[in-house]
Amino acid sequence: MGRVTQSACRIGSFWRTFVGDLMGDTHYRRYVEHRLRTHPGEPVLSERDYWRIRHAAAEADPSARCC
Repeated sequence: MGRVTQSACRIGSFWRTFVGDLMGDTHYRRYVEHRLRTHPGEPVLSERDYWRIRHAAAEADPSARCC
C-alpha cells in the first residue's frame, strides 16, 4: 500500500470516528465504560433503556440542546 493510500485510509478513519462521535454512536459504549470503571458491581442499563432515558431527559429540558 502506498503512502497516499495509507494517508487516505487514515483520513477516512478519522472522519468516520468524528462523525460517529458527533452523531452519538459512541455514547452508550462510553456510558458502559464509565459505569464499569466508577461503579463496579452495579447494574448497567441496557442500550434500549439508556437511549430511552437520555431522550426523555432531552425532551424534559430542551434548553440543554444546541438546536
